[in-house]
Amino acid sequence: MNASRRRYVWPLAAGLAGAAFLAAVYLGLVSLAESPQHALELFWEDRLFVIPILLGFGTQVGLFTFLKLGLFVPSASPVNGATTAAGGGVSTLAMVACCAHHLTDVLPVLGLTAAATFLAEWKIPFLVVGLLTNLAGIGLMLREIIKARRHALACAAAPAF
Repeated sequence: MNASRRRYVWPLAAGLAGAAFLAAVYLGLVSLAESPQHALELFWEDRLFVIPILLGFGTQVGLFTFLKLGLFVPSASPVNGATTAAGGGVSTLAMVACCAHHLTDVLPVLGLTAAATFLAEWKIPFLVVGLLTNLAGIGLMLREIIKARRHALACAAAPAF
């Protein structure tokens, strides 16, 4: 593998790990509240939302890693750490929005049946918010990558005094 391809290994691995972690949280919560069999059934039932959310979150983690490692700039350019903060907040919000409806599985165990009923009725809107937040996070990070790359190239092209 050449050096230009090797620089994408960490973001790809981080993205896959992020998606796997979110899937484990999803399946773990449902398995804890019900059973592993029910978790798989629910995953299959909600797959049209859950799979894109998992992929979107994995993409955000990969892009975040890409930003954090400064892979968007030429080798000689300085890395702007401020660009990673914006993407990290959106990634966290997407994960919370994605998994919030799974509180309905755990809340009855904690004696909060009314809250569980409310969240169960709003499952689809929570999933839609999770998808939209993922798309917003991906868009924000891509915008930051493009902006940081342009800035880094402009700095690299500027004459040194």
